Amino acid sequence: MAGVATLTTLIHPTAIIDPGADLHPTVRVGAYAVIGEKVKIGAETVVGAHVVIEGLTEIGAGNQIFPGAAIGLETQELKYDGAISWVKIGDGNRIREYVTVNRATGAGEATVIGNNNLLMAYVHVAHNCVIEDSVVIANAVALAGHVHVESRAVIGGLVGIHQFVHIGRRAMLGGMSRIDRDVPPYILVEGNPSRVRSLNLVGLKRAGFTTTDLAYLKKAFRILYRSGLTLNQALEQLDLLPDNEHLQHLRQFLQLSQKEGRRGPIPGRRLQVRSEE
Repeated sequence: MAGVATLTTLIHPTAIIDPGADLHPTVRVGAYAVIGEKVKIGAETVVGAHVVIEGLTEIGAGNQIFPGAAIGLETQELKYDGAISWVKIGDGNRIREYVTVNRATGAGEATVIGNNNLLMAYVHVAHNCVIEDSVVIANAVALAGHVHVESRAVIGGLVGIHQFVHIGRRAMLGGMSRIDRDVPPYILVEGNPSRVRSLNLVGLKRAGFTTTDLAYLKKAFRILYRSGLTLNQALEQLDLLPDNEHLQHLRQFLQLSQKEGRRGPIPGRRLQVRSEE
């Protein structure tokens, strides 16, 4: 029927697609792309020119993968022994030019990217990373292995993130920062070495946080970073604040960050609160 695209018109004739690959009939594939045997791609996803997708890689619906991206290639970790591992990508993501996403290291493990994320050009996502939903990662950011980024975080350009670091929900990381410890939710960090600077107030207001939510988070921020208390003392004070879902998430994040084997939270000023505050 005239005007209706067929599978052959959606795939450029120079693309190389293994017969074992599982592509939804609405997937578009650009010139010179290479798609491996065990790749699965969902409806309406667009694979740009010169993209390489290999390994056990599952990609959902409505994604845009721009030219030159490389997804599902084996981890760069030297101890990788050829174990069967995955890359799993959800729906509605925009993966820009020359992004690299490596599959996990251990058998049965996965590098995971959720839904509606934007990974700008030259972002590197190493083995075993988890990126939740609606995260924005600017150009040339490098995530080392086992980094976990919670939903709606924003990471500025040229940031380097140490392995096993945990980035909290709606945190904002300033461009060119070195992130070697956990970044709590709702916080703005920046620098090399990076330090907590403030609440991510602009982002929280844009997200529709209520006046009450913001008041509670401001109080928590002052306890954590302006009170002169140790972190454990500050956490005890946070327990005395009213019940609030955002405070609860902040407390849980900080408690987890202190556990053995974790990186610990990124430092900030711990000054005595002035009376007028």
